Amino acid sequence: MTVEAHKETLEFKAEVSQVLDLVIRSLYSNKEIFLRELISNASDAAEKLRFESLSDDALYEGDVDLRIRVTLDKEAGTLTVSDNGIGLSRAEVVDTIGSIASSGTRRFFEKLTGDQAKDSQLIGQFGVGFYSAFIVADKVTLVSRRAGLGAEHGVHWESDGRGSYTLETVEKAGRGTDVILHLKEDEKEFLESWRLRTIISKFSDHIALPVEMLKEHHDGPDEDALDAEQDEGKAQPEAKAPEWEKVNRGTALWMRSKSEVTEEEYHAFYKHIAHDYDPPLAYVHNRVEGTNEYSTLLYVPKKAPWDLWDRDQKHGVKLYVRRVFIMDEADKLLPHYLRFVKGVVDSDDLPLNVSRELLQHNRKIDSIRQANTKRILSLLETLATDEPEKYAEFWGEFGRVLKEGPAEDFANRERLGGLLRFASTQTESDTQTETLDGYIERMKEGQDKIYFITADSAAAARHSPHLEVFRKKGVEVLLLSDRVDEWLVNHLHDYKGKHLQSVTKGDLDLGQLADQEEKAKTEQAAKEHGTLLERLKTALGERVDKVRPSARLVDSPACLVVGEYDMSANLARVLKAVGQDAPKQRPTLEVNLDHPLVKRLESEENETRFQDLGLILFDQAQLAEGGQLDDPAAFVGRLNGLMMSMLLAGR
Repeated sequence: MTVEAHKETLEFKAEVSQVLDLVIRSLYSNKEIFLRELISNASDAAEKLRFESLSDDALYEGDVDLRIRVTLDKEAGTLTVSDNGIGLSRAEVVDTIGSIASSGTRRFFEKLTGDQAKDSQLIGQFGVGFYSAFIVADKVTLVSRRAGLGAEHGVHWESDGRGSYTLETVEKAGRGTDVILHLKEDEKEFLESWRLRTIISKFSDHIALPVEMLKEHHDGPDEDALDAEQDEGKAQPEAKAPEWEKVNRGTALWMRSKSEVTEEEYHAFYKHIAHDYDPPLAYVHNRVEGTNEYSTLLYVPKKAPWDLWDRDQKHGVKLYVRRVFIMDEADKLLPHYLRFVKGVVDSDDLPLNVSRELLQHNRKIDSIRQANTKRILSLLETLATDEPEKYAEFWGEFGRVLKEGPAEDFANRERLGGLLRFASTQTESDTQTETLDGYIERMKEGQDKIYFITADSAAAARHSPHLEVFRKKGVEVLLLSDRVDEWLVNHLHDYKGKHLQSVTKGDLDLGQLADQEEKAKTEQAAKEHGTLLERLKTALGERVDKVRPSARLVDSPACLVVGEYDMSANLARVLKAVGQDAPKQRPTLEVNLDHPLVKRLESEENETRFQDLGLILFDQAQLAEGGQLDDPAAFVGRLNGLMMSMLLAGR
């Protein structure tokens, strides 16, 4: 069947032009990564064919030997990367090469640092690896045909990277994709076979697919000339078929014995699957045999990926079944709080037609998930014990994600508790370095609780009035200021038999640390100053549940406290910030009866003035814990009135 001519010139989407410009300008000194990206794309195309052929074997078209080939033509000045993978249809070429998802592009721009080494990793992470070809080429041609379509459905794409591209329907006998790079004059080094072989060995040795180049023959030139003279006049034999040789090792790295794999190979494989320029922080490689046989190779990255907090983005490891690629981002193989982990799981026992739905209801998957979780937690425990500096690096990148763990993973709650890090009143630093085990070791004699405070910033937590009595008694309090901390403490109630107690909830309970004389004094004060407390409750009305003397305060005049089982004020603020409704609750106002402001308030006979002063006291208590006032203008008005009366009184 002949091809019906169908050629058109199209403009790149604006964001593609920006990416092309940035890629070319940002990565010119790290240009060999173009070959890594093109080979990686070719490998992905082969894996997709393997997966789709599970339900339609005809897609192989009689050619089941998948491979990638790299060829060069010195005369034409071209370098070609070819694969016989799934290929692309005309529509797919437009969708995948003519445009990029705008959200990903924006984040790509935001992440660029100007450091070419760091920026090179972003190329693969953001799905723009194809465009790296323009680092070394002034024109790129792509010829592709999707498996299953007829030869007449080939597509020819070509661009110089300057804003537009041509698209043409052509005949292509074999499925797959050829990417032809017309190299720039000053990039002819990439026409040297030894140079390409070096790059392939460096970046793509671990790819579980053969990367082939034409076999080189090193006969001397004089010998060739002599042979030609001797054979002159004779009938020449037919030209030999080209001989291809595998340049990379081409075996699944995770299936090899750990003793056979070097650290450099582990690192290279990580960079391939994670599109990361940096080596991993740590990794674990296992082979499990028995009723559920599988291999795993899991990595903890050094840096958090750009989409770690993107709810719509899938995360997970690659799933293979008997070396056949099944899916990227198999999120059921690890809990969500370990979504930063990269790697591969290869099962011998799962069916080849496994789906995401099947992953949710499969005992073997549950077993793999539990084992993977324990391996990663063990790896992190080893880091924390043996390499605390590395663990501190990990915590700085992924600590907030790990704090999601106790809410999601009840079985490993205690182990996760041991991995958590917090800021504390023990030090002046806001860096999260203190452990729950360290806190327990430092607990005062008679102390039976782990005290903490949650706030929306480290400064608000450290300077909260609720901490005053704890500072006075030298009792350590953990300072929690990450948004996720509220969910953490709502699910991690105890650690090694010690209850975690918020200092902003309920009656102050210091246990054996309490001073009985002070307790009796507070109870007596409630009786002696009952009139003041009643007047304040009347002035504040429904704003508060009750008013009482404080055992928490030393220097501040007042603070707000919620019930033991009520939602904390900080959690209510977090919910409102993300657009969720928080239940309305009335706090208790605690007042420091020894504070001069409270004493002055008690002596005020004018009820209007008393009410204004009481409201100012209440609003200040709200502000001190990071809250927002319902009526800021009214607060300012009352405060201005107070200052004006002071000025008039001073005349």
